[in-house]
Amino acid sequence: MKKYLMPVIMLAIFEAVAITLWLTKNNIFYLFNFSYIGVSISLGVFLFIKKYKYARRLVQLLVGLYMLIYLGLICGENMQIEGFWYYLFTGVFEAATIHYAVAKIFGPLIFGRGWCGYACWTAMVLDFLPYKQPQGERKKIGWIRYVMFAISLVFVSALFLAHVGNIERIMFWAFIIGNIAYYGIGIALAFIFKDNRAFCKYICPITVFLKPMSYFALVRIKCDKEKCISCGKCKRVCPMDVDVTDNSRKRKNGTECILCMECVRNCPKDAL
Repeated sequence: MKKYLMPVIMLAIFEAVAITLWLTKNNIFYLFNFSYIGVSISLGVFLFIKKYKYARRLVQLLVGLYMLIYLGLICGENMQIEGFWYYLFTGVFEAATIHYAVAKIFGPLIFGRGWCGYACWTAMVLDFLPYKQPQGERKKIGWIRYVMFAISLVFVSALFLAHVGNIERIMFWAFIIGNIAYYGIGIALAFIFKDNRAFCKYICPITVFLKPMSYFALVRIKCDKEKCISCGKCKRVCPMDVDVTDNSRKRKNGTECILCMECVRNCPKDAL
């Protein structure tokens, strides 16, 4: 039964967050929201343990579509980085600020960049493209993510400084247009670089939060050196170019690991 401990722990963590926010915010929505996400992720981990091939994809669809369609389009919440800046500037700990705190600022201290592997609605689509294993060398253009990060901050700041009316409506349309742009750019880059995750590596501004926190992640892929035969298969199948054979926190692209478990699935000696 020990192998089923991880999905139980995952569910317990999300339920703790759900109940805490429900009671402190006096809003039962948070109980439903984080319980649903916790159950979805725990189900995916359970199915992975049972060796179901599409376990992670199932979680991506359950969580990604929920956040994109229900929270974003139906509820009108901008869950992109612009929404985070908006709620932060208004001084309200709601919606995107809670989402970022849990999934992208403090959560990575436990799960690393698990958000990118299991919940991101942009990656949910990109992972269905044909280039699941990067076909070339990693490009040195990661600096673009910081430009995107700055642009999002300047955009929302300008709206507040200019005292623009009906900012909440603008945020909704920014969410729509932003997602269309993300999908368009992400798909284009995937085919240009022959790499489904090119958008995540070079463009996504959210990684500015995720990368430094992921360095300290508790949940990490580790290599059993006694079993490892240095075949290099784990490096070839990794969509984020992580050297998982190095157990140090300074391993190559270590803060990029999305816990997709492709390395674990493909290791011929079960060394990971």
